Amino acid sequence: MRILLAEDDDILGSGLRAGLMQHGFQVDWVRDGIAAERELASGAYQAGVLDLGLPRQDGMDVLQHLRRQRINTPLLVLTARDAIAARVAGLDAGADDYLIKPIDLHELAARLRALVRRAHGQPQARLRSGNVELDPAAHQVWLDGRPVELSQREYDLLHAFLLNAGRVLSREQLEQHLYRWGHEVQSNAIEVHISHLRRKLRPELIETVRGVGYLLPRGEA
Repeated sequence: MRILLAEDDDILGSGLRAGLMQHGFQVDWVRDGIAAERELASGAYQAGVLDLGLPRQDGMDVLQHLRRQRINTPLLVLTARDAIAARVAGLDAGADDYLIKPIDLHELAARLRALVRRAHGQPQARLRSGNVELDPAAHQVWLDGRPVELSQREYDLLHAFLLNAGRVLSREQLEQHLYRWGHEVQSNAIEVHISHLRRKLRPELIETVRGVGYLLPRGEA
């Protein structure tokens, strides 16, 4: 799951990025509001963590601009502004959640997972496709009730398909789910990971839609 972290404090940002990556997130980190708005407007992220006191452009302005553009990426405001009026203003401006610093990383990770589930219409904590089950909190996959060992890329790919069941995903979209900035992506990387998933889980789990992308049928999830 790829998220954007917008935080100008180097120590806090570094700690949040490292901690969220330990929880299985792919994290890109920006330090100002203009960069945050540009990256979130790209549609490459499943969620964003947005500080309000950002340089160059305040986080509240970023939030309002994105929502006016009808960009619906789930956004969690993480800020020191703890007044009730500030919380109300942030939520009314389009924030999906609002946390006050300092925060617990376990809670932040859980809230991000919940935001992404809701954004994809997935009310259950665990995601299923027939006899395949994935638990984002435990970072675990089962086949017929037995644990299956997947690489990080294979896990992230399966997670993306389960969140988007019934929707064709292009190679570019899948690469956005799997890779942070600065990662060189081999031309056949997605095909290789999908081949591994089919072999480890079910050959028919993921369909190839020729010339378009790949699909996990909605009826399976």
